[in-house]
Amino acid sequence: MLKKMKGKLETKRKIIRVDGRLREIITVFDNKGKILQKIINPVMIEFYPRDIVQVIVGATLLAIPVAFTEETWKLGESLPFFNIFLLFILSLCFISSFVYYNYYRKKFKNNWKEYVKRVVSTYLISFIVVTSILVIIDKAPWFTNWSLALNRSIIVTFPASMSAAIADTVK
Repeated sequence: MLKKMKGKLETKRKIIRVDGRLREIITVFDNKGKILQKIINPVMIEFYPRDIVQVIVGATLLAIPVAFTEETWKLGESLPFFNIFLLFILSLCFISSFVYYNYYRKKFKNNWKEYVKRVVSTYLISFIVVTSILVIIDKAPWFTNWSLALNRSIIVTFPASMSAAIADTVK
């Protein structure tokens, strides 16, 4: 699969697995077919255990300061569930957009399952981190008032999930 670039240069792209990780090899040819340059880039479409750790750390970065604020606790009490639901949808939209443009923009068609896995995992891991923090500080009463606990968890997961997605890009 050769593509014309500027002038008479052509490129060939190939994805291979090296040491268990996907890599893209871009070979640049001149007009006579001679190799001018080979570029090897990591292909970040698979969700590895290292990514889970990065998501946990990223979620914790914003979950801690937000979870410890009284404003967040009061928002969980006063905000209607529809607004909480909109925050949940907005979180998923932000994560989806960020992940798409950073990992899957040119590789979505063949990797949409990995995309969904990364988006859902990022949100769920962030939610678990937030819920754990809120339970530890006794602000998520899951057994006595589960709707309040859910509201607070979704509110704090909104910024935490975005910082988790950003931290996942650090390689």
